Amino acid sequence: MTEQRYVAAIDQGTTSTRCMIFDHAGTVVSVDQKEHRQIFPQAGWVEHDAVEIWENVRTVTAGALAKADLTPSDIVSVGITNQRETALVWDRKTGEPVYNAIVWQDTRTDRIVTKLGGGDATKYTATTGLPLATYFSGPKVMWILENVEGVRERAEAGDLCFGTMDTWVLWNMTGGTDGGLHYTDPTNASRTLLMDLDSLTWDEGICADMGIPMSMLPEIKSSSEVYGKVRERGSLRGVPIAGILGDQQAATFGQACLSPGEAKNTYGTGNFVLLNTGTDKVMSKNGLLTTVCYKIGDQPTVYALEGSIAVTGSLVQWLRDNLGMIATAADIENDAKSVDDNGGAYFVPAFSGLFAPHWRSDARGAIVGLTRFVNKGHLARAVLEATAYQSREVIEAMNADSGVDLEVLKVDGGMVVNELLMQFQSDILGVDVVRPVVAETTALGAAYAAGLAVDFWASEDEIRENWAEDKTWTPSMDDAEREKLFAGWKKAVTRTLDWVDDE
Repeated sequence: MTEQRYVAAIDQGTTSTRCMIFDHAGTVVSVDQKEHRQIFPQAGWVEHDAVEIWENVRTVTAGALAKADLTPSDIVSVGITNQRETALVWDRKTGEPVYNAIVWQDTRTDRIVTKLGGGDATKYTATTGLPLATYFSGPKVMWILENVEGVRERAEAGDLCFGTMDTWVLWNMTGGTDGGLHYTDPTNASRTLLMDLDSLTWDEGICADMGIPMSMLPEIKSSSEVYGKVRERGSLRGVPIAGILGDQQAATFGQACLSPGEAKNTYGTGNFVLLNTGTDKVMSKNGLLTTVCYKIGDQPTVYALEGSIAVTGSLVQWLRDNLGMIATAADIENDAKSVDDNGGAYFVPAFSGLFAPHWRSDARGAIVGLTRFVNKGHLARAVLEATAYQSREVIEAMNADSGVDLEVLKVDGGMVVNELLMQFQSDILGVDVVRPVVAETTALGAAYAAGLAVDFWASEDEIRENWAEDKTWTPSMDDAEREKLFAGWKKAVTRTLDWVDDE
C-alpha cells in the first residue's frame, strides 16, 4: 500500500495556508502556499477573512497536486493542522461567516476575561488547564455574540456554528452547506477554554457562563480517525480526511516527541514549546498551559505542558513591514552578524501583552537600554535575541513543573534557518539545539495523524524511524556571560508591565 502513494496535509497558519504532500519516508514531495491578509481594525485587534482562507485552501491543494503531477487516487488520506485559538462563527445554512475570524493574537476580549474571572484568572484552570486570557477562543465567541447585531438570536435559534480554523476547513472540504461535517479534535478544543481536559467534552457550566449555546459547538473527535471524505467538487475528491491536530501539537507529533519528557520548540509567528507528559495531566505551577498533546483513535489521551510566546517571527515581519528596516525576513541575520553583541539593547515584543509564563495583558512592547552607540545591527540582534530569551523563560518554567531539566531541544519552524539565532538559543539555554531534516514539522505531524488512521504508517515507531537530524548547535558561551545577558532581559521585561490602564 505504501509504494507510490502519498499523504497530503493542509496547514492553515496565521499568515498563510499551504498544502504539503509527503511520501512514506516523511519526505516533502510537493508544496504550494499562499498568504492571506492580516486585518487590523484598531490597536490590539487582529482579524482574518475566513472566506479568503477557504479560497486559498482550494488553490494550494490543487497547486500541490499539480506540482507533483498527482491525482486524488495517489493520495491515501489528508490531514488538517491550523492556527489554534483563532475563532470563527458562521451560518450553517448559508456558509457565510457572521464576522471575520478573530485571531489568537487579538486582545479585544481583555475586559471580558477580567469580568469572567472576577479577579481570579485561574477560575477555570482546574477544568480546562488554561488561565483566563485573551488568547483563547471562548471569550472571542462571547465578544461576537455580544457585539455583532442579530447574532445572539441566530445562535440561540441553532442557526450558527462555532469553530477554530480546522473546523471551518473540514466543514467546507466535506460539503459545507451540503452535508459539511462540524467536527474538531481535542488539541483544538483544549484551547477554547470550554473543554474539560479529563472527559474531552464541552463543559456546560463554562459555556453557560460565557453565554455560548451548546448547539454552536463542533463534535469532538480524536486527532487520528477517518472523519469523512472530501466533497466531489474538491481537488482531493473522495480522499478520506483522517487527521486533525492544532499546529503546535502537530509539530510535536512531526518531531516524533512521542514519549514522556520529549520536547520541541516551534519558531513561527510566535514560539511554542511543548513537553510531552504522557497520559499524566500535569497542572502547571509556573505559568504554563496544560493541554492535550494528541489522541490517536481510541488510545488513551496524551497530554502536554506548553509555553506559548505571542511574538517572535512576527517581530521580524514587523521590522520589515512597519519600519522598513529590512527588505526580506532573511536580511535580519546579516544585519545582526554585523555586530558582536546587542550593544546593551533589549527588545521586549509585548505587542499582544505577554503570554507564558507571565500572562500579562497590560504589557506592551518596549526597546530598552538604548544609547548613541546602538545601531541598526544591534537592534536586529536584539530582535533575534528576544526569541531566545522568551524561550528560555518558558523552558525554565517547564523544568520547574516537570522536575526534569531539559537536556536537548528539538527545534522547527521558519526561523530555524537562522544560524545566528540557533547558536544564541543554545548559548542562552546552555543545552544542545537540534534541527531535523524536515524543519516544517507542523504539516508533517498532520500527515502522520492522517496516515496512521488509514494504516499508511503502521505505528508510531515508523514515525520515530523517519525522524532525522540535520544540524546540532552546542553552547559556547560561559555561564557568567549567559546569566548576565539573561538578567538584562528580565530587567527589560519589567519595563513593559502596567502600560495599559483598566480604562
